[in-house]
Amino acid sequence: MSRTSADQSLARLDRAFYRRDAARVARELLGQRLVHIRDGVRVAGTIVETEAYLGTNDKAAHSYNGRRTARTETMYADGGTVYVFLNYGIHHLFNVVVAHQEEPQAVLIRALEPTEGLAAIRARRPRARQARDLCSGPGKLGAALAIDLSHDGADLVTSASLFIERARQRPLPKRQIIVGPRIGVDYAGEWAAEPLRFHIAGNIHVSGRS
Repeated sequence: MSRTSADQSLARLDRAFYRRDAARVARELLGQRLVHIRDGVRVAGTIVETEAYLGTNDKAAHSYNGRRTARTETMYADGGTVYVFLNYGIHHLFNVVVAHQEEPQAVLIRALEPTEGLAAIRARRPRARQARDLCSGPGKLGAALAIDLSHDGADLVTSASLFIERARQRPLPKRQIIVGPRIGVDYAGEWAAEPLRFHIAGNIHVSGRS
């Protein structure tokens, strides 16, 4: 069933949703739908895994200790802004800036369960052997949805092509969410063990390390 632009605008998450702390937003993004429309093709997936980055006190966050660079400046924008960075010079990682302007918190979207535009996703992820491999990690997700540095700074609330739809009205119950430490942040000392990674229990599309 097709959706009109008006329908999409009504269904998307609003500014108030994003203007909250990263851990809460990371939890409540689970089960919502990330959408990217490119060249008229709508590609979408259910968010199944996230990580919260808590800002200037969080040693794993790019904004730790108030760091401001050309790359991290986007983190200081208002909640609902897209923050994309290049990881290892290869992978484009999609993050959602949360909280208020000048409070540099963000949520990394780690994995999706693809639901729309599967032909386009498979064309962008030709090495994926099965459906569970298409978006099961932040680098895979970026490639599958054709997200790159040109999307850094986009506004999820107003953008006509990149947004998150409210696929469910209520947050997932706690019993359906697995909470644990973030992945790949061993450099962050005691912050590496903080329980700031969230994923849907039993979902086969989460990243490899569950």
